[in-house]
Amino acid sequence: MKTKILKISMLSLATLALVFTSCSGDDNDPTPPEEATCSDGIQNGDETGVDCGGSCDACEPTATTLTGSITEDTELDASETYILEGSLSIESGATLTIPAGTTITAEVESGDETETYIVVQKGGMIDIQGTEGNPVILTSANEEPGDWGGLILAGNATTTEGVDATAEVGGIIYGGTDDADNSGSIDYLIINYAGAQIDSESQYNGLTLYAVGSGTSISNVAILNGTDDGVEFFGGTVSASNFYLENNEDDAIDWTEGWSGTLTNSYVVHTAGFSTVVEADGANNNPSLVNLTAVSSVDGVALQFKKESGATITGLSLNGYETSVLMSDAGPLANVQIEGEDADPNLSYVGEATVDVEMFGWVNSAIVIEESKLTGSLTSDLTLDPAVDYFLEGTFSVEEGATLTIPAGTRIVADVEEGDETETYIVIQKGAMIDIQGTAADPVVMTSSNEEPGDWGGLVIAGDATTTEGVDATAEVGGIIYGGTNDADDSGSIEYLILNFAGAQIDSESQYNGLTLYAVGSGTSISNVAILNGTDDGVEFFGGTVSASNFYLENNEDDAIDWTEGWNGTLTNAYVLHTAGFSTVVEADGANENPSLVNLTAVSTVGGTALQFKKESGATITGLSLQGYDTSVLMSDAGPLANVQIEGADADPNLTYEAVASVNIDDFAWATGNAEAQSATLTGSMSSTLTLDADITYYLNKSFSIEDGATLNIPAGTTIIADVEEGDETETYIVVQKGGTINVQGTAVNPVVMTSSNETPGDWGGLVIAGNATTTEGVDATAEVGGIIYGGTEDDDDSGSIEYLIINYAGAQIDSESQYNGLTLYAVGSETYIDNVAIKNGTDDGVEFFGGTVSASNFYLENNEDDAIDWTEGWNGTLTNAYVLHTAGFSTVVEADGANENPSLVNLTAVSTVADPDPTPGSTDLVALQFKKESGATITGLSLSGYDTSVLMSDSGPLANVQIEGADADPALVYDAAATVDVTIFDWAN
Repeated sequence: MKTKILKISMLSLATLALVFTSCSGDDNDPTPPEEATCSDGIQNGDETGVDCGGSCDACEPTATTLTGSITEDTELDASETYILEGSLSIESGATLTIPAGTTITAEVESGDETETYIVVQKGGMIDIQGTEGNPVILTSANEEPGDWGGLILAGNATTTEGVDATAEVGGIIYGGTDDADNSGSIDYLIINYAGAQIDSESQYNGLTLYAVGSGTSISNVAILNGTDDGVEFFGGTVSASNFYLENNEDDAIDWTEGWSGTLTNSYVVHTAGFSTVVEADGANNNPSLVNLTAVSSVDGVALQFKKESGATITGLSLNGYETSVLMSDAGPLANVQIEGEDADPNLSYVGEATVDVEMFGWVNSAIVIEESKLTGSLTSDLTLDPAVDYFLEGTFSVEEGATLTIPAGTRIVADVEEGDETETYIVIQKGAMIDIQGTAADPVVMTSSNEEPGDWGGLVIAGDATTTEGVDATAEVGGIIYGGTNDADDSGSIEYLILNFAGAQIDSESQYNGLTLYAVGSGTSISNVAILNGTDDGVEFFGGTVSASNFYLENNEDDAIDWTEGWNGTLTNAYVLHTAGFSTVVEADGANENPSLVNLTAVSTVGGTALQFKKESGATITGLSLQGYDTSVLMSDAGPLANVQIEGADADPNLTYEAVASVNIDDFAWATGNAEAQSATLTGSMSSTLTLDADITYYLNKSFSIEDGATLNIPAGTTIIADVEEGDETETYIVVQKGGTINVQGTAVNPVVMTSSNETPGDWGGLVIAGNATTTEGVDATAEVGGIIYGGTEDDDDSGSIEYLIINYAGAQIDSESQYNGLTLYAVGSETYIDNVAIKNGTDDGVEFFGGTVSASNFYLENNEDDAIDWTEGWNGTLTNAYVLHTAGFSTVVEADGANENPSLVNLTAVSTVADPDPTPGSTDLVALQFKKESGATITGLSLSGYDTSVLMSDSGPLANVQIEGADADPALVYDAAATVDVTIFDWAN
């Protein structure tokens, strides 16, 4: 290829005339030879140029290099080949015109990426005259993202950076006071492979607009495969329209410095890693996005707003993003108006595309993520495409003889207008089939665009099995016909399906469910189904013989599992979670064909009724575990309890059926998504080993007892919340009984937290451990709280281990003499390991030792209203590295009572900032160390600050019993040495 250089500068503008070549002067010879001669440099025969065209081969193309500066109006030639080397700058007063069909290719040596770009300086202009059939193309020879710096326009409009600001790239000057400034026009432009990286903070984009004014016209722009943003607005007032942005690795659309224009009709495609669809930063001048459709096949964040930034957005459609709206710096959601409402990060903004991707056919992209509608009737087989987002509009009916196949990963969104909820559902008619092929990694999802319970009617299947309603019965919903005589009927298969926000209400008597099964036969296979957030039942069986397994049912407002009309199949491994109002776990009605429930675990944080049976209905239930329900079994119509067999015996409403979960919630990790939304209840007693799940929030409902021989394991990051009704404070605590074991496995990064829902001191009784070591109370003593039995003869008894535990708001008061503490240790033995414990905001003691031999270390005790550290009954262990902080009323740092077995305190730092309420000399309002009767201790590394009294011997016990730094305690000393414990070692607790 021949190469020319178009290096335009103030001194050499005339060289522009040398760019364009023509055939020699004899091209117009009126009498050309009859035959062409293709190598004589003369037009002859049927040639149309110098040895060009006609019967001769085309001339070898000529490439022209663009570099340097343009200072006068210049027009390129679409027939030329242009190479960009280094930067090309259109200076103030000059206009660069680029006709339709022109291609400019950045030829970049490695290391020169950030020096290769086109910039229209402040006062300069560009006129890109592409058309749909012949767009202008700016690309790179290497065809690699980040090859070059793209196109930059610098204008004279306002920006929060002021007048004549300096850009982060190229030292470009921009910004002024003319919001109507005109930098030219752009129409039908493709920018590819831009986004050169200067450093981690500064990068070029595909199209960069510095303070560009509203007089500038920008429309029909495609920006693809950049390593930074597609388009970024740095202030300015320019508006733009019809943007296609594909696989730009940072943000598709970015603005900062107070941009205040409008971007209309943008389509964003993400099939590879990226940062966001939109990133907005800095001052909020309320720009507008009108019709923004973004589609991702790789999840990610859609709209991110930093600082106080915001926008007004209408016509938003997001598909495939994990996060819809992210306010990174906690800016007000009201700054972001979407469809006339404050932005809501809980909404997905999934909906039908507001921009038709086909309008960007001129881009010729090979990547298409399609969308499609499901509506009307299907009369022949159809297999959906998991790469397509399907929108359900109205009813979609799979008719007799047709099969609907839904591959793994397919998503169907009910796009429902208000008032159309009961008309929006999927129905598999009698004689039709469905084949849902989800996997744990890629379940099939059916949800709604509004993401509100009751949005739509869910999935309905009508079969040909028997029902007490007879043959060809009419369903209460949709006039659907169901029921026959073929109990082995096959309506297809369902595997790994999530149904969300269903349960549309027809009237008070008729509703849709998440999954509705009308006379479905035993030939149908249904397994691994999650039904969430419905306003009616999760699953309801209307007769039929179908069995199902592995069901997860969360917060369905009526019944989780319902049957009627003589269903007689089996449901195996169902887990029900209730954290909001509901009716029942199970409601059974009508004739009793004795269906089976095998392994049913149900957990409620809101009380309620578990199993309700109406009329003569019944079931055989094995593997039942109920937690947190007020009523276990309710026979609403006085039907015989013998109809309900639970664990081989007649149902007994007097039993709670509390037991270790028979179904592992971890089996449904594929469906639960946000583990933080899960919860479970701890109550009653456990007699085997139980390991909690750090992804589940546990609610403590009254006492939870780890019995002799049982072990409770609590992994790092687990939270247990005492959910206490007024009056139940003293009945709400965790106790490890004598012979039981607890293992708290927290870490500095993820401590275990035990707290209360009310977050008020004295809400609950904290953690109590009863051991088998010696105490002055003897063997099998009875604790002052809970009737707990403790004490024995095994000083090396092991009650387990505690590491990185926070206990908050404990200290429930039984009476003036008896209280719970944060951590209460009854005769706990020396083999028990306790390290890194924080106890805060209790109404009684932080930690109290009732005898025993256990030692402990690294304790942080803040604002416990009685004593931070208390012992009695002859405790003789060691507490090492304790830090006590008092900023509110309290009794003492240490209170010791009873027989003196000479325990040790090694490194005790206590700080009080409490003002003495009674400054009278001799008053003892703020006491550090108090010893009663004959009690004592050996203390080294003592540091007290802010206390009136350092040592108080309440019953005139001998000071020699208390050894401080190797000498008898001396109340005349303040012991105000420098802190012996660094409070920062407890940063994990604060």
